[in-house]
Amino acid sequence: MTTEPANRVATLFDLTGRVAIVTGGAGLLGYHHGAILASAGARVVLLDLNTANPGARGKQLAAESATESLGLVCDITSEVDLEGVRKTIIDKFGRIDILINNAANNPKVEDGNTAWSRLENFPLASWEADIRVGLTGAFLCSRVFGAEMARRKSGVIVNVASDLAVIAPDQRLYRVEGLPEDLQPVKPVTYSVVKTALIGLTRYLATYWSQANIRVNAISPGGVFNGQPEVFLSRLRQLIPLGRMAERDEYQGAILFLCSDASSYMTGTNLVIDGGRSCL
Repeated sequence: MTTEPANRVATLFDLTGRVAIVTGGAGLLGYHHGAILASAGARVVLLDLNTANPGARGKQLAAESATESLGLVCDITSEVDLEGVRKTIIDKFGRIDILINNAANNPKVEDGNTAWSRLENFPLASWEADIRVGLTGAFLCSRVFGAEMARRKSGVIVNVASDLAVIAPDQRLYRVEGLPEDLQPVKPVTYSVVKTALIGLTRYLATYWSQANIRVNAISPGGVFNGQPEVFLSRLRQLIPLGRMAERDEYQGAILFLCSDASSYMTGTNLVIDGGRSCL
């Protein structure tokens, strides 16, 4: 029997009964990723460091969405922490269906006072920390939570990459008039490296777990408006066909699409949503 179109729409995006994990879930975009999944009926677990207060954010999400959502303190670079969180989630909800690898370090250089960001000056400790959070953390989360999905023969992983995984940073955006060249701030090398590597991880996992019915995709969002200096915004607008940065809730449709049955025949793909910047 053919499903009526109206019912088909509701079914495609319905996440009722599914359990979703969002790393960096208490942050700017992480919370909005979790919110759209909760609105579709998922029980959402926001993972973040203690300093981000994921417990309070989880309670906020539960109140706003009327779903059984929660926030848990977790260092995603710690296998011990991740195994503990996995057990907590399985004990409470009995399953894991969705993982969004969203957590990453993203040092801000728009204010123009960060000569340390230049390749010649970039601290090795920062390189190692950024790789560990953004890439190793995604690997560990995929291994721990993905293995649980593989055991059940069903699941979805979404890796949050960036438009800077598709194009190189335009370092002119960060220039400060009057500074000598060797002191000009730049987007740190680790951001592009981590985000590009996440697309490679996406392709690998998509084929590795294909027989386990786990779909793995990436999203490459553009920059999100968050009070950046006007000089930076003015320069960036000229590089984006839509003429603006994204609002913090404008990636929710893509997240819901990739996490739901609406994308049931989609895996190993990077969905670019950048206002057209990478098409120039």
